[in-house]
Amino acid sequence: MKQEIRQLLPADFHPSSRVWIYQSNRPFSEKEKLEINEQLHQFTSQWNAHGAPVKGWGQLLFDQVIVLMADESNIAVSGCSTDSSVRLVKSIERQYEVNLFDRLSLAFVVKDKLQLLPMAQLPYALEKGFIDENTLYVNNTVLTLGEMEEKWLMPLKESWLAKKLSLA
Repeated sequence: MKQEIRQLLPADFHPSSRVWIYQSNRPFSEKEKLEINEQLHQFTSQWNAHGAPVKGWGQLLFDQVIVLMADESNIAVSGCSTDSSVRLVKSIERQYEVNLFDRLSLAFVVKDKLQLLPMAQLPYALEKGFIDENTLYVNNTVLTLGEMEEKWLMPLKESWLAKKLSLA
């Protein structure tokens, strides 16, 4: 799975490139996916920090996860340029009537699809077998491309949730 993730991400970005992940509360339709990817491309192709172009990348993954990335090896992203990316995400949120800032819904890969679970329902989902310790957890707390390649998708038993759920 890690190899598959690497193929989705830009190969010419430094491993320390900053990553921002926004998970939608629902999958996007084919039409919406095309429109969102176009908006992300438009934004990243014009992304600036204090007038200097930012080497940026944006893509919708798993039909409902927006990933924005900035390679800061030449130009550091400023507060203003980060704010502009948040404005874009909030615009997408309004345009498609989705929630992209809910940090209490956790994502898991179940039967090759993203499934969201409220944190409070994890014990029940484990007990009933909807997920198990080997189910891939989508760790949206990663901050860099290197972390994303290695730790974005991980078995639940290897995640920060393992202790919380007494799996460790």
